[in-house]
Amino acid sequence: MHRSEARQQRCRTPPSKPAGRLGVTACLLALLTTSASPALAQQPSPPASGSAPPASPTAAQAHADAPASPDGAKDQPTPPVAKNYVPPDYPPEARAAGKEATVTLQLDINRDGKVLRAVVVEPAGHGFDEAATAAAEKLDFEPARKPDGTPFAARILYRYTFSLEPEKPKDDPATEPREPGVSTQRLSGIVLAEGEIPLAGASVTLTPSQADASPLALTTDETGVFAFPTIPPGKYRLAITMPGFDPLEVLEEVAPGEQIEVKYRLLPVGDGLEVTVRGKRPPREVTKRTIEQRELLRIPGTNGDALRSLQNLPGVARPPAIAGILIVRGSSPQDTQTFIDGTPVPLIYHFGGLSSVVPTEMLEKIDFYPGNFGAQFGRGMGGIVDVALRSPKEDRIHGLAQVDLIDARVLVEGPVPFLKGVRFAAAGRRSYVDAWLGPALTAAGAGVTQAPVYYDYQFMLEADVTPSARLRLTYFGSDDALELLIDEPSPNEPALTGNIGLHTAFQRLQLRYDHELTDKDRLAGVIAFGKEDLDFGLGPFYFLLDNLSVSGRLEYTRRFFQGVTLNTGLDIVWNDATVNLRAPAPGRPGEPPNQPFSTRTVQELSVSNVLYRPAAYAELELVPTPRARLVPGLRVDYAKDTQQWTVSPRFSGRYDIVQGFPRTTAKGGVGMYHQPPQPQEVIPPLGSPNLRSNQAIHYSAGVEQEITRQVEVSGEMFYKQLDSLVIGTPQENGSGTEYKNLASGQVVGGEFLLKYKPDDRFFGWAAYTLSRATRTDRPGEPPRLLNFDQTHILTVLGSYRLGHGWEFGARFRLVSGNLTTPSVCNVQDVTCDPARTNALYHAPSGVYTPIPLTGPGSERLPIFHQLDLRIDKRWKFTNWQLSAYLDVQNVYNNQNTEGIQYNFNYTARQFVSGLPILPSIGMRGEF
Repeated sequence: MHRSEARQQRCRTPPSKPAGRLGVTACLLALLTTSASPALAQQPSPPASGSAPPASPTAAQAHADAPASPDGAKDQPTPPVAKNYVPPDYPPEARAAGKEATVTLQLDINRDGKVLRAVVVEPAGHGFDEAATAAAEKLDFEPARKPDGTPFAARILYRYTFSLEPEKPKDDPATEPREPGVSTQRLSGIVLAEGEIPLAGASVTLTPSQADASPLALTTDETGVFAFPTIPPGKYRLAITMPGFDPLEVLEEVAPGEQIEVKYRLLPVGDGLEVTVRGKRPPREVTKRTIEQRELLRIPGTNGDALRSLQNLPGVARPPAIAGILIVRGSSPQDTQTFIDGTPVPLIYHFGGLSSVVPTEMLEKIDFYPGNFGAQFGRGMGGIVDVALRSPKEDRIHGLAQVDLIDARVLVEGPVPFLKGVRFAAAGRRSYVDAWLGPALTAAGAGVTQAPVYYDYQFMLEADVTPSARLRLTYFGSDDALELLIDEPSPNEPALTGNIGLHTAFQRLQLRYDHELTDKDRLAGVIAFGKEDLDFGLGPFYFLLDNLSVSGRLEYTRRFFQGVTLNTGLDIVWNDATVNLRAPAPGRPGEPPNQPFSTRTVQELSVSNVLYRPAAYAELELVPTPRARLVPGLRVDYAKDTQQWTVSPRFSGRYDIVQGFPRTTAKGGVGMYHQPPQPQEVIPPLGSPNLRSNQAIHYSAGVEQEITRQVEVSGEMFYKQLDSLVIGTPQENGSGTEYKNLASGQVVGGEFLLKYKPDDRFFGWAAYTLSRATRTDRPGEPPRLLNFDQTHILTVLGSYRLGHGWEFGARFRLVSGNLTTPSVCNVQDVTCDPARTNALYHAPSGVYTPIPLTGPGSERLPIFHQLDLRIDKRWKFTNWQLSAYLDVQNVYNNQNTEGIQYNFNYTARQFVSGLPILPSIGMRGEF
């Protein structure tokens, strides 16, 4: 029988009778090739497992069974063959609780036999998933080969079985050491370097599992051979050390009468696999929050929409009602950038924030950086949302259809017929709020011409051009429209009649290329051609934007040696925009400031401009010790509209105060960030061409602490210093607005997250953010709160699988009220003066123009709180499955305040409530 363990090959002489095998077992389940015909790996019979856990279980020993080649393999590709075996650590909590489990992993193995990625496909929870993933990334394989012997990349399933070994009686001969000379067991082997070079003088230490037994030590001879000729049967820990090579430690078990010959291979220092915690690469940024697939689909209050789940993370404020925007750490929405597979997009939510522009079913993951992001991102001072689209399934044709009260969607994916290694995905979604809301509003006399309606669509073709290179062509887009009819003009605006309409749309044609050049070199690039349209109409006035864009990103990664990796790249954005505007002109000198804007002189403009903003960046990932990771970076940007070069140095670091479990990590970073002005602020005739970029410096420091294998807590303090902010100033001649870099500001706060990582039953977290964001509009003026400041943000959510296809979840939010600028004081405030003049009367039009009570953002609305519930049910059939959900927002129908409404002459006011209880029912079928 042939086995492979820990960079070894062994030949066993069968003992007189089989010995029981207990502990952690691993076997190759199946081989799914990516560029050649699939070859199936034979699955060996698993070893026997103990029927019940002992009171004091021993450490589990590991075995790996390599697959045998199928019959007639001469004209078939051969699957990967394990060259080593790495035993996973048995989770202490699970072992103490007597839990056993099986974890199935999907391993991506390159043409050199290295494990590039390990993903759990059949999780077990209780720490088993993390232990299996961490061990699997240390595996080494003989690569899969074509019939002509050419190696190629492959994807396999690999299973770890965690089982506890019952404690044997003390008089069991299999555990009792035997007297020297009586036993006939033998352990011998050879130690090799890469290239089958024998290593002479390597230290080999064999330590028996018995506590009172002494270790045996020797060195290899000139041919790299060693031998322990007579040893008792039992378990041993074998350690090999050699200067210039990574140490190797494996577990061995010798059965009575067994003769073992083993071949071990040592890896030179710097050429070994880089293994990280839980199989995940440490972030290049101080804080990177990744939402896993199960969490994306089941967060209550989001209707199963993955991108809406971002609003539940620390540092993200609650947006105003029906506003599809992201507010990160007190910054304005335009300060946060969103990317889809590396391509910037102008918006991430449909109208009103009802849904995101990419359906959850198309997503692989969402990476969210609330601040201190790396040098690969720029042109923003807030946060970064990086959405990754997943690869289409390639085993067969799959599909789904879903309907709920808001929209309907379909998805079809699978291999392209007659094109080997090519797969596709096509999806589309349309809302039908207009189908039931439009007639209801018309019947109520609301004068609706078109109720809100949105579309989005995605099409993807993906191919493996070589065993280590992937090419993806994607086309995606979004379209939103809303139109209302004004039957009678408002008293405040007597000249304003007609329709109010808003239409936004964008499309992207994207080509993405990823190539694993060697084990140390990687090249990734994406280029996208885009189009954006924005049409806004208000009676006789309009704003029309037509923009063509090209964006591209190319990154090259080089690992020079262990602990030193360079990431360098280019990031380019080009825009050709045309704006047509018909709007009231600014007030002329001497005109009263309180007259209706619709009665002013009308101005018409048509402006075309080409903008380009290239950038280059470089970033080093330094791992001076296994505990530390340091990431210095530098980014250089140029903006054609301001003709300004900006240099943005950045640095972040992480240090494991306690390695292993429970891990304690300290982290921190500082970096400079530049954001060009908005086009309307800098392009004449509306803008001022002498502007500079807005500037921010991010500081942050925090700690991450594992409590159990499933529970972790993190805290982070942050500070953002804002300078050279653009602000509009009315021109002295009254002809318009002049923009200058006069404003400054700061954001200070802390984020805290207590998270229970998803297991087979439960996931959830509690997130709290405390922050204060202020701004000084001009030098010498007092600071004021930023418009989107929210002092307290608390979110608690969780979801639990009840069994039999049922899952129940809840979310509770408690948030400080939004800021508003009142025109009438609150009568409940002791400082309120009821005799104050709140408005000016305009005799020609007969209307009142309000006078702001104080400066902007001077009053905070009442506290927002809301409970959302979700329940899911799934039915599985032979070839398909059906699921249904009920998602109820604002369960106890709290009348949350979203604004203030005034009477006609601004002598009284009342609060305006947000959405009431809002249930949503959905059905989904999948095959």
